[in-house]
Amino acid sequence: MKLPLALPRHRPGFRETALFRPQSVVLLADPALPESGILARNLATGGFAGPIHAIGLAAEGLLPAEALEALPAPPDLAVLCLPPGAQEAAMRALAARGCFAAIVPVAGPDLAALSERTGVRVLGAHSFGLCLPRIGLNASLSHIAPRPGRLALLCQSGAMARAVIDWAEGEELGFSHIVGIGTNQGLGFALALDWIARDPEAGAVLLDLRRIKNRRLFISAARATARTRPVVAIRPGGRQADASGLADAVMEAALRRAGVLRVGGLEDLLAAAETLARVRPAPRGGPDALAGDRVAIVANGQGPAQLAADAVLQSGGRLAAWSPAAQEAFSLALPQAAPGNPLLLPPQEGHRLAEAASLLAALPEVDSVVAVHAPAPGQDQDVAASARAAAALAARGAPVLVGWLGQAPAAAAARRRLALAGHAVYATAAAAVRGALHLATDRRNRAAAAELPPRDMLELAPDRAAVRAVIDALRAEGRLGFTEAEALRILEAYGLPAVPGQAVPDVDAAIAAAMRLGFPVVLKVLSPDLPRKTEVGGVVLGLKDVAGLRAAAAAMVAQVRAARPQARIDGFLVQRQAGATGPLRPHELRLRLGDDPMFGPWIGYGRGGTASDFEPDVAFDLPPLNRTLALALIRRTHGVRLLEGFRDHAPVDLTLLADALVRLSQVAIDFPEIEGLIVNPLLADGKGLLALDASGGLRPPGQRSMLSVPPYPAELAREWTARDGRRLLVRPIRPEDAAAHAEAFRNLAPEDVRWRFFSQIKELPPAQLARMTQIDYDREMAFVAVDSSGEGPPRTVGVARLIREPGGAPGDPAVGEFAVVTLPGWKGQGLARHLMERLLEWGRGQGLELVVGQVLADNQPMLGFVRSLGFTLRRSPEDDEVMEARLAL
Repeated sequence: MKLPLALPRHRPGFRETALFRPQSVVLLADPALPESGILARNLATGGFAGPIHAIGLAAEGLLPAEALEALPAPPDLAVLCLPPGAQEAAMRALAARGCFAAIVPVAGPDLAALSERTGVRVLGAHSFGLCLPRIGLNASLSHIAPRPGRLALLCQSGAMARAVIDWAEGEELGFSHIVGIGTNQGLGFALALDWIARDPEAGAVLLDLRRIKNRRLFISAARATARTRPVVAIRPGGRQADASGLADAVMEAALRRAGVLRVGGLEDLLAAAETLARVRPAPRGGPDALAGDRVAIVANGQGPAQLAADAVLQSGGRLAAWSPAAQEAFSLALPQAAPGNPLLLPPQEGHRLAEAASLLAALPEVDSVVAVHAPAPGQDQDVAASARAAAALAARGAPVLVGWLGQAPAAAAARRRLALAGHAVYATAAAAVRGALHLATDRRNRAAAAELPPRDMLELAPDRAAVRAVIDALRAEGRLGFTEAEALRILEAYGLPAVPGQAVPDVDAAIAAAMRLGFPVVLKVLSPDLPRKTEVGGVVLGLKDVAGLRAAAAAMVAQVRAARPQARIDGFLVQRQAGATGPLRPHELRLRLGDDPMFGPWIGYGRGGTASDFEPDVAFDLPPLNRTLALALIRRTHGVRLLEGFRDHAPVDLTLLADALVRLSQVAIDFPEIEGLIVNPLLADGKGLLALDASGGLRPPGQRSMLSVPPYPAELAREWTARDGRRLLVRPIRPEDAAAHAEAFRNLAPEDVRWRFFSQIKELPPAQLARMTQIDYDREMAFVAVDSSGEGPPRTVGVARLIREPGGAPGDPAVGEFAVVTLPGWKGQGLARHLMERLLEWGRGQGLELVVGQVLADNQPMLGFVRSLGFTLRRSPEDDEVMEARLAL
C-alpha cells in the first residue's frame, strides 16, 4: 500500500548515532564570525572524551588540522561556522571524507538544497547547536555550560534556549539533550523526538515551536515520545502571525492529540518544566480521578491560602473535597488547624506544614497538594523547609507542590534547600497552583492520547459517487466555491440530515418547489460567491404563501445586486421552514472543516447562528475522529451543559452529535481536495439533527491536503477463507479493537503467551493495549483476523504485526520487526501464513528491505513456520535462548 506520507529513507552515510552519540567532532570555522569563538570555547571546555579538531582557526583545547583530508579518521559530527558562500564546498568535502551529520549555527539561505545535493544532513540554519552534557559535548552558543540531567530541550530560538538554560542553572536542573532546530531547513523535530523517545536518559521534554516541516512525522514522533514522558510545548509568535487565534487553537488541538501539554508563555514553560522535572503524579481513585484537577491547599496564613484557592478555580481546577472521617482525622492530628479546603494552620505552626501536606496527599480524593508557606515572626525557615523535605521522602500519595513565599535571603535559602531535595518549589502560591494544573493537563492529554474506545463504532456507508459528481461539476465550471445546495448534498451523502429543499433557476420554479414542500418556506439566494447570504439580504424566513414568496424573491435579487454587483446568481434555494415544534427550543450549532497551513485539516465545533464568528466557546481537533474523540471535542466546550437540557433548551443526544462530527471528519479523509465545509446552523434537539445551511469549497486544481494523523487504511480489509471453510475478515487493527484484543489475549494458551511475550503475563495492561491498537499506520501495521460468526461481538482470532525500525547505519536496509500469533482453535488453518503474507506485502509497499523477528529457541512450531516462509535463523549473540529470524524482501 502506498500511503500519502512517504517516510524519508536514510541518506547513504547518515547515522543518528553520529549526531546524538558522536565519538569525534570537527569544527570548521571562519574566525571573522562571532559565533566561531563561542563554539570553540564551549567545545574545548565541555569535557568531551573524543577528539575535537578545528579547521580554519586556532583554539586552545582543540586539535588543529589543516584540512579534512588531514584528519586521522572521518569525524562523526561537524560544526560548520562558515559564511553561506563557503558552505557547499565544506559540505561536499565532509561527504567525501565520510561525515554526514553537521550543525550550522549561522545563516544558510540554501541549506535544504545543499543538504539534498551533498547528502550531509544538518541542524540549522541558525541552529543554537547541540548539547549532550552526559558525554561532555557542548557544540552550542550557550553562555554557560548546561549541567547534566534529565530535561530535554528542542528549540528554534537561541535566545529562548539561553533563557531556559539560565533558569535551569538557578534551579540546579540539568539536561540530557539540547537540540537547536533553528530555522528547520534540515533535520527537524521528528528525528530528535524519535531519538529522545528511545533514550532512557531523557525525562521531560520542552519544545520551542515555530515551524513544523512535516506535520505527519512531527505528530507521530511527538506522540511516541509523550507515551513515555511528559512533553511541553510553547509557540512564540503564534498570535502575531494570526491575530484571530485560530492557528494557535489548531496547534493546541494537534499537540493535545499527540499527548503534548501546550503552554502560553515563557513563565508557564518554566513552571511546567519545574513541575514535570521534579514531580510524578500518582494514580488516584474515584470517579473523578481522570481529570486530575482536584487540588488540596494547606497554608500557614489565610490570605495566601485564599489566593491559591482563587487561582485553582479561575484556572478551571477544582478544590478537592474529602469525607467527614478524613476531616475528623485532621482535627485529631492538627487540632489548631481551621478545617476545610484550604486547610489553615496558625502562622506559628508553619513547621507542621509538611505533616499537614502529607496527610492530605494520602487521601484518594486528592490529585495534588499545594502547600503555601508565608514568613512568620520567630520562625526558622531552614527548619521548616528541612521538615518539609524530610516528610516528602516518606509521602506515598498525591504530589506536593510548595509555594514558599518571600524574597528575603531566608526564604530564598529555604526554596533552594527544597529544590536540592528534589521538590517542586515556587516563589508564589499562584505559580504552585499552575504547576498542579500543568500536572492535571499533562495527565489528561496523555490519557486521552492512549484512551481505549469502546467496541461500538459508527459504520459509515457514504455515497462517494454523489460527492464526486459535485466536485466534477465544479471543476468543469472552473469554480472553487460550493453553492449551499451543493454543500448540503455532500453532507446528505455522508448521512447528515439536511432540511428538505430544492435548488431552482427562477421565481416560478421557486413557487412550484414551495407548493411541493409545503408552506411555510425559506427562500435563499443561490450563489457560490456569497457564503454569508444574510449580510446582503439573501435569506428570507417564514414565507407563508405564493404572493409573499414572489415579492421576497424580487426584493432579494434587487438587494443582492445592489450589495454585490459582481456576485453570480444561479437562482434560489427553497427550503421547508424548520424550527421549534414544541415548548423546547432547538440548539443552533456550527460544525467546521478547515485547513491550517502548519497542521492541515481540522474540525471545529461550537455554537452556531449569525453571530457564531464572535463565539469564543469553540473546540478543535484533527481528523480522523472516532466517537470517543468527537465526544471529547464536544465536552471541551462550556456550552455542552446546555445540550443536556437547560430551561427552555431541548436535550440533545450527544452520540448523534458526535456522529455528525465523525461524518464531517470522513469527508476530509475521502476528499482531500475539499478545503473547507461549514454547517451553520445545525439544528439539534431531542428528535435529532438537521443541517439548515452549509458552505465550503475546493482547493485549487492539483492541490490535496495531508492529514496530520494518518487515517485508517480501510482499503486493506479483505475476506479470507480457512481450510475448513470458515470465513474471516482480515483488516488493519483500529483503536476500537482494544476490548477484542484483550479478550483474545485471555484466550491464548499459556505457552503461546510465553512464546509471544517472552514471559508469563496474565493480563495486558491498558497502556499496552492502547499501544497495540492505536498504531501509526505510517510506521507500523497490525493485521487482525476477525470472526463475526455466532452470537456476540466480533472476535479477534489472530494478529500479525510489523513495526518499521527507526535509525540505521550507513548502507543498512530499511528494517521491520514482525510478530504473529493465532488462537488455539485456528491453528492448522493457514491463518498465520496468510497474516504473514499480508504483512510482507505491506512491508514491500512501504519500501522495507529486511524483516526480522525474535523467537524463543524452544518455540519449535514457530521456528519451523518462519523457515517455511523463507526466513533464515541464527542464535542471538545477546541471548542464547533467543533465535533471530531474517527475511530479505
